[in-house]
Amino acid sequence: MQTIDVIAEILKREGVGILSCFPTTPVIEAAAAAGIRPIICRQERVGVGIADGYSRLTNGDPVGVFAMQYGPGAENAYAGVATAYSDSTPLLLLPLGHPRDRQGVFPLFSSMSNYAGVTKYIEQINVADRTSDIMRRAFGAIHQGRTGPVMIEIPADIALEEVSEESFYWSKNVRKLGSQGDPKDVEAAAKVLCSARYPIIHAGQGVLLAGATDELVELAELLAVPVMTTLLGKSAFPEIHPLALGSGSGVTSGPVQYFMRRSDVVVGIGCSFTKHGMSMNIPPGKTLIHATNDPRDINKDYDVEYPIVGDAKLILRQLIEACKEMMGPSEVNRDNVQGEIESQRAQWLSDWVGKLESSETPINPYRVIWDFMRTIPPESAVVTHDSGSPRDQIVPFYKSNGPRTYLGWGKSHGLGTGLGLVIGAKLADPSKMCVNFMGDAAFGMTGLDFETAVRSDVPITTVVLNNSTMAVETHAMETSHELYRSRDLGGNYAELGLAMGGYAERIVNPNDICGAFQR
Repeated sequence: MQTIDVIAEILKREGVGILSCFPTTPVIEAAAAAGIRPIICRQERVGVGIADGYSRLTNGDPVGVFAMQYGPGAENAYAGVATAYSDSTPLLLLPLGHPRDRQGVFPLFSSMSNYAGVTKYIEQINVADRTSDIMRRAFGAIHQGRTGPVMIEIPADIALEEVSEESFYWSKNVRKLGSQGDPKDVEAAAKVLCSARYPIIHAGQGVLLAGATDELVELAELLAVPVMTTLLGKSAFPEIHPLALGSGSGVTSGPVQYFMRRSDVVVGIGCSFTKHGMSMNIPPGKTLIHATNDPRDINKDYDVEYPIVGDAKLILRQLIEACKEMMGPSEVNRDNVQGEIESQRAQWLSDWVGKLESSETPINPYRVIWDFMRTIPPESAVVTHDSGSPRDQIVPFYKSNGPRTYLGWGKSHGLGTGLGLVIGAKLADPSKMCVNFMGDAAFGMTGLDFETAVRSDVPITTVVLNNSTMAVETHAMETSHELYRSRDLGGNYAELGLAMGGYAERIVNPNDICGAFQR
């Protein structure tokens, strides 16, 4: 067996059935021969996004994998990997490397040196007989601790070298390792939580990665605590639940704002508490409980009085048991909290109903989102936004229904990211209607990869909110737009969709939106 054959066999034993890729790399042929289906993208950034979206839906088991050629292929993939790194997505990247006798020669691009800052772990296969050892370390890094993209570079000459029979081995025994929180830390936090007058739970992506939604719901119901999620954590708590407030990010739902302002204790579960333009910053004067599996998050941006380090699922179970002991047999009355949430949501939506139900033309984008929600049940869909206006317009209003029915992102992402993510999501769960909402600028970045979905028979739905302008930049580009029309974008993207072999409609009447989604 050659090095690439060993890699393909290991991927197969790990349950990998899809390889997102772009030529030229012999990994594609070896994977195909092993029964792993290649998905050939139009550009590498989208290819990484496909693997990213796949991993988000499977929670890294099996992991999403992307393979690319050395030089331009590795260069073009960088933005997608940086995106996955900022979102802690478990991902395996297999770039081809320059032959060993050409490495370190300027201006040849080195994945090893350039990707070190956007990967959790990176290693090069420098001896063919070390392939199994290196892949074992790679999968260990993927599954253990805080997740993130892992990269293994395969020099072109080593890729085709023979691997000795005695050096090849594999057993699928590398799995996620989680630790409980220190019992003293959990007990201290539980006392504060049980005695809090207006607690709120701030749930992040760690709940999704730990598979801890059931435990989060149980704790919230036990103590009648309203729950908000971060942008990355959206869908970690079912947003149709009566204790759900929605998401807090650069834009935030009315109920989240109300209950966060009023809160005395904020319980962060599986979140980083990062101050960022795409995060809801916590007002001063709150008592913070912070449970995370990464000690680097503790006291990073806030003074945390009650930190707990460990796995979100295990810590939630500890908190549930500790709170039950402190509460005794009495049950918290939840009616008042749920009624308050319902009242705040109704009041907030009343302020927006003019946009959500607008009959104006050109079509108001909020009407598109509202009609989508009225047409497609959230449990039947996987939805994602794109950067800029679509993200800000969708996130506060869309109500997801359980883990990974919404893919939230935005801390460090380029326009067009959502298209690759939703292709990967559909590959991971063909039973769902997988939809990405994007604007004109995002379509201009990655829109031709709609053809990848057509050619690969991956039936996604792409919605282009075509407002013919760079809307988020309205205030940032006033003078340049006045003088040179610098914000103007345009095009009939439905015609492009048809030209690429897909089904497409251009909707100009808001009364046709629901019917279009049904079709």
